[in-house]
Amino acid sequence: MDELKSLFRQLRGKFWGEDGQAEAQIDADLEEGLEDDFGNLIATVSKPTSGRDGEAEHREAEQGKGTPSEEARAEEVEEISVKSLCPGKFCAGWMTDVGRVRGHNEDAIFIFTGEQEADNAMPPFGAFILADGMGGHQGGELASALAVRESATYLMSEVYLPLLSGAEREGDQLSLTEILRGAIVKANRVVTQSLPGSGSTLTCGVVVGDRLFIGHVGDSRAYLQRDDEAPQLLTHDHSLVNRLLEMGQLTEEEAAVHPQRNVLYRAIGQGGTLDVDVQSYPLQERSRLLLCSDGLWGLLEEPNLWALIKNAPTPQAACQALVESANEAGGTDNISVILVEILGA
Repeated sequence: MDELKSLFRQLRGKFWGEDGQAEAQIDADLEEGLEDDFGNLIATVSKPTSGRDGEAEHREAEQGKGTPSEEARAEEVEEISVKSLCPGKFCAGWMTDVGRVRGHNEDAIFIFTGEQEADNAMPPFGAFILADGMGGHQGGELASALAVRESATYLMSEVYLPLLSGAEREGDQLSLTEILRGAIVKANRVVTQSLPGSGSTLTCGVVVGDRLFIGHVGDSRAYLQRDDEAPQLLTHDHSLVNRLLEMGQLTEEEAAVHPQRNVLYRAIGQGGTLDVDVQSYPLQERSRLLLCSDGLWGLLEEPNLWALIKNAPTPQAACQALVESANEAGGTDNISVILVEILGA
């Protein structure tokens, strides 16, 4: 029992942070043998893998076979607990951090998932939104928060609630790509009117059933990795430096230190007609969606970024590792990341 307590304390720290109340509850559950998720986990790990008695298993363990090692047991507990925490289509992690240079955080994120278990159930729905307030602009943190709130409200009203109600789509209704474009256009209009002089990036990922929809302005990024294929960058950086790169007027090395590398030519809050990039993609049996601000992708090379994701046991652990690495690389900007594992497409 002490060994199991130790393993669960490790998992508790990984998934919930250091919380004495949570630890006390886990200890109580272990002692009472409650048949909740943790009780089932204890039974799964504690029961012998065969009908033999403990002494026989101990003898085989001494010979290097039979009972799994402590490391294997820990991995088994962790795998089962992850499935318990993420039983449906989505397993999401997220994190936002001020970094090591800025005095305040101008990023904002939104995460929502909805699933139904019933006859004629609605398709699984997920909305994942990230905004990076433009540094140097008045009220960048307000602009990003407002952009996220307005776009999320629009998507919930126009996509999620109709799905939940089971209403049939009519022929004259907007497509999902048009709705997503409308959400970002509305966010731009509200921010321009409410916070003149401010600005923000805005990147939205919406999952309905087995399709992913991406809407985007600015230089935050969205990536998609399907099964074990190479990650695919889904968004285009709407920055002055990236435009100069495309025109062949800058090298990669010059772009990395260009004094105007943070200047955007397309973003929320710039007023007028906003040209929004919108695309849709099919999902496979196991896909990963990554949204991140330039405070992350600007400091970590893509191979290192994806190696951290691959080696992390959960999406939340991956987000923490990514933010820590960006801070170790200087933390020169706010750092935000959303990582979603999408299962069973």
